[in-house]
Amino acid sequence: MSTRHLDNLFQPHSVAVIGASNDEGSVGALVMRNLLQSGFAGPIMPVNPKRASIAGVIAYRAVEDLPQVPELAVICTPPHTVPEIVDALGARGTRAVVVLTAGLGRIGANPDASLADAMLARAHAHDMRILGPNCLGVLVPGSGLNASFVHLPSKPGRIAFASQSGALCTAVLDWAVAREIGFSHFISMGDAIEIDFGDVLDYLAVDPGTDAILLYIESIRERRNFMSAARSAARAKPVIVIKAGRDAAGARAAHSHTGALAGSDAVFDAAIQRAGMLRVHEIDNLFAAVETLARLKPRITPLDVALPDDRLAIVTNGGGLGVLAVDALSAGGGQLAPLSDDTVAKLDKVLPPTWSRANPVDIIGDAPGARYRAALEILFEAPDIDAVLALHAPTATADTKDAARAVIAAAREKSRRPLLTSWVGGEAVAPARDIFEEASIASYSSPAQAVRAFLAMIHYRRNQEMLIETPRTLETGFTPDKDLARRIITAALADGQEDVMLSEADAKILLAAYGIPVVETRVVADPEQAVSAADDIGYPVALKIQSPDISHKSDVGGVQLHLANAAELHAAARAMINRIGELAPDARLDGFTVQNMALRPGAHELIIGVATDPIFGPVILFGHGGTAVELVADRAVALPPLNAALAQEQMKRTRIFRLLEGYRDRPAADLNAIARTLIQTSQMIIDLPEIIELDINPLLADAGGVIALDARVRLTATPEPETTRLAIRPYPEELEQIATLKDGRNVLLRPIRPEDEPAHYDLLSGLSPEDAYFRFFGHVGRMPHHQMARFTQIDYAREMAFIAVSDPEDGAARPKAETLGVVRAITDADNQETEFAIVVRSNMKRLGLGGLLMQKIIAYCRDRGTARMIGSILRDNRGMLGLADKFGFRRRPSTGKVVDVELPL
Repeated sequence: MSTRHLDNLFQPHSVAVIGASNDEGSVGALVMRNLLQSGFAGPIMPVNPKRASIAGVIAYRAVEDLPQVPELAVICTPPHTVPEIVDALGARGTRAVVVLTAGLGRIGANPDASLADAMLARAHAHDMRILGPNCLGVLVPGSGLNASFVHLPSKPGRIAFASQSGALCTAVLDWAVAREIGFSHFISMGDAIEIDFGDVLDYLAVDPGTDAILLYIESIRERRNFMSAARSAARAKPVIVIKAGRDAAGARAAHSHTGALAGSDAVFDAAIQRAGMLRVHEIDNLFAAVETLARLKPRITPLDVALPDDRLAIVTNGGGLGVLAVDALSAGGGQLAPLSDDTVAKLDKVLPPTWSRANPVDIIGDAPGARYRAALEILFEAPDIDAVLALHAPTATADTKDAARAVIAAAREKSRRPLLTSWVGGEAVAPARDIFEEASIASYSSPAQAVRAFLAMIHYRRNQEMLIETPRTLETGFTPDKDLARRIITAALADGQEDVMLSEADAKILLAAYGIPVVETRVVADPEQAVSAADDIGYPVALKIQSPDISHKSDVGGVQLHLANAAELHAAARAMINRIGELAPDARLDGFTVQNMALRPGAHELIIGVATDPIFGPVILFGHGGTAVELVADRAVALPPLNAALAQEQMKRTRIFRLLEGYRDRPAADLNAIARTLIQTSQMIIDLPEIIELDINPLLADAGGVIALDARVRLTATPEPETTRLAIRPYPEELEQIATLKDGRNVLLRPIRPEDEPAHYDLLSGLSPEDAYFRFFGHVGRMPHHQMARFTQIDYAREMAFIAVSDPEDGAARPKAETLGVVRAITDADNQETEFAIVVRSNMKRLGLGGLLMQKIIAYCRDRGTARMIGSILRDNRGMLGLADKFGFRRRPSTGKVVDVELPL
């Protein structure tokens, strides 16, 4: 995760082409042609040992002969030559290289390393960045850079495109050129073994010439870096992703229901949603989504965009067009806006008596522009409409251009809502589409395409809302017994096996250690012990086999329910032994579990589980449970960690959620209890890295709460490192610390959490005008939610904010405890420089709190290996300048109102 030297890649002042050629059609010739024809202003230096010149430019025999150090080098030579060329370039001082060559995966001179490994080793030794290998190159049209062998040049634009697929690069470029769409950057990632999507996202997120980012992704190499970069970029500008399908063979081979249900594509969707990005499935949808978002409010951060809800009104001059739009809307899960009686009455006054008097609003085929305008002005004012789609088919009696101008006039005068248009046809409507283009109003070739663009807006809005939603505090009322959980896992792995399935009884003890209600379960060795245990528990009971070799007990008749007495129980146990002997003769039978029957008539059967995705790591599944769980296939996947808002949102993405809300005479299930179970499961996965699969199925849920009837847990003896295992770094509880103020009071210093937003408003509102001025370098009013979310919803992998809270004895459990002060540090992607800011409640001064917070943040950044800390302090803020002096900050020379300080770490 680094943007180091990426300016050399995207904004070089000189370029060398190693492997440049005069042979027509060769990669070296195409790269030279593209560089020379793109208008690149700097030196272009071809390297070819056999030619005196290439394309009329003086050529050099070797990298060592170049007259100056190239800021960017493009390599298009055979695979075995690449590592040594990279080494030579690094020795000259080149810091960015594009490797077009394919085939570096083959074994090199060292039998234990591939050519790609050798290339990377040399690049790292010289602190070089590598784009590729096996890529088409890079284009930055606004700078005249075309260091690629693509077949067409690109126009300058404000959209960036990065793709792992070379074939898709050429297809997208061809598609865009035909539609006169330009790019700020066009990047072929290739194998992406050094520069990856995280690096590119970090760079483009802060690039002022890029308004939107498009990605074509086949795989992700570093999950946490990607998610951090994606979440950061999505807060700054639209990021839209098209994703190739992934093989589900790994899911089919999973041991658990969760593993089979949490398909890789569903996990990718969950990651995209969590990051606040938008996923589309076709190339035209990729650009349609960008156009739609851009037409709403150009060049403004996503969190400020007035994106619509899902109630769409449709205006059309033909009923057939309206039906096509409604079909597409229904198929995509959108909602046709109802027309109120007041809206219908207003439309009656401006439309012919034969109009549809419903949505879609059919204003009749011969509709002149004035009729469109009159109808739209009413719909734009209607309170129960979120967006409007105007449709038009050419007729002999109506002017398509007049209708387009009328729509534009209505939008300019009355529109408070997004407007989409589709003038359907070819030559007859082309001038009207040009009129919409000039007016910056989104226009589409068909009703279905327009509706898909509208639905993309909806999905994007929802993802953006989730990115900044403040979760409510969900009182869990428990502290996990981590010691008990650790003892269970340690004992299970004690015999040295790599992959272990916990017994059902141990799995339930594990759940109970994290506060998840479980049915009482006894482990017995034989039918006689089963009867004894049931006599103690009380009938009726459930009987299940216990075998490490049988994953799904019901598949072999290993589950019997509602056993009413000792005779039934004993007979059932004997029958199970016989049946297992016939159906699974090699399976080990370790006995039985006897459970109290949880008699919860009307309760819903749910599943909560965990699977480990090869790309994004542990994921949490929620859905409809029971024995038919895979057949029903009603589930939603989410990445941990979860909070109350994320848990509720995951539940809402399932069909069974509507049943859980209650219907007819059936009361709603305890939704808070279900959400708590999801959060407790999330915390379990965070704390216990050995868990790679988990099933709670069924989890019964009704108005009285939840209870787990069955549980399965699979462990590994070699979990991934904590620094990379989870795609999103969880709340770092280990950084919590009790500190003592000068007056003897204790405070809790801890990382900030999203739930702290209300207390953060209180902190800032309690500042004196002078303190607020010192912190923000100006007078500020109450921040809107999306701005405050940037302060409280941080990525712990990239930035840190420590708050001091009162009432430390329960402050860790109650995020609403009073916030007394906060210090934060935001670090660059290379971990070289971090900028701090600090503020303490005005009535808490001179108690040493500022010093405690500064000490905390400095120690944290030192532990992370950050090189230096900087800050900007108003010259009048003598107290803060004194605190900086105390901690050894150096003041940089300055004469203005602001003093810049720096502390080497």
